[in-house]
Amino acid sequence: MTAPQASDTIEREVRVAARPEVVFEFFTDPVKMMRWKGTGAMLDPRPGGIYRVVVTAHDIAKGEYVEIVPYSRIVFTWGWENSPIPPGSTTVEVSFVPDGEGTLIRLRHSGLASEAVMEHDRGWDHFLSRLVIAAAGGDPGPDPLAAGDVDMRETP
Repeated sequence: MTAPQASDTIEREVRVAARPEVVFEFFTDPVKMMRWKGTGAMLDPRPGGIYRVVVTAHDIAKGEYVEIVPYSRIVFTWGWENSPIPPGSTTVEVSFVPDGEGTLIRLRHSGLASEAVMEHDRGWDHFLSRLVIAAAGGDPGPDPLAAGDVDMRETP
């Protein structure tokens, strides 16, 4: 993974041992989404469609899909219910780049307040590492974040 940026934008690049057609579905299919992020997901992957992901018992991510280019790119707004970072207040852009038999995922999360960058930075590292395993056909195991065993605000 690439290192965190010193701004209100987080950028990551990870390689997944699966084709873009497979990896893309882990952002659009609720069952596949829950294999790497969340314990519940409602996804309507079309421009203007809403997504809502229960990440932990107390943290629910919600936003709206802005752009969907099958197997290539997804853009959605991002925020948290009942939070100082409300739904729709930031933007996540994900590109799926063919790389041999695999996929490079390029993620860019922009519009974050500076005090929210560290927590989201840790969160994306956590979840993208789970996605790499799940999309390649593996089992990332129970998510310690969803179980409440880890708090991204306190992780060093």
